[in-house]
Amino acid sequence: MRILLVEDNRDILANLADYLGMKGYTVDCAQDGLSGLHLAATEHYDLIVLDIMLPGIDGYTLCKRLREDARRDTPVIMLTARDQLDDRLQGFRSGADDYLLKPFALSELAARIE
Repeated sequence: MRILLVEDNRDILANLADYLGMKGYTVDCAQDGLSGLHLAATEHYDLIVLDIMLPGIDGYTLCKRLREDARRDTPVIMLTARDQLDDRLQGFRSGADDYLLKPFALSELAARIE
């Protein structure tokens, strides 16, 4: 399985990439919304995991654009510290399939991926 991670926090991104790599996944990384959009539009991914608060374009906008463009069926998991109901609902309205609140256990993310 090939996964695109879009997260602006380098430490979180590195931890996620290392963990998922150890689980046997192929992982590509982007640190801003525009780079994430470019990778998602030009490469094939089985799953996209993205933060909401991103430089360039935010995760809501990125997810919505992915759904409008070529990646309509690629599952999207949003990772964020934004824990209000309105935030979660906006994530789902943007096209996210799942929404995971930070901080989270890496094993929980792995379970959601599986």
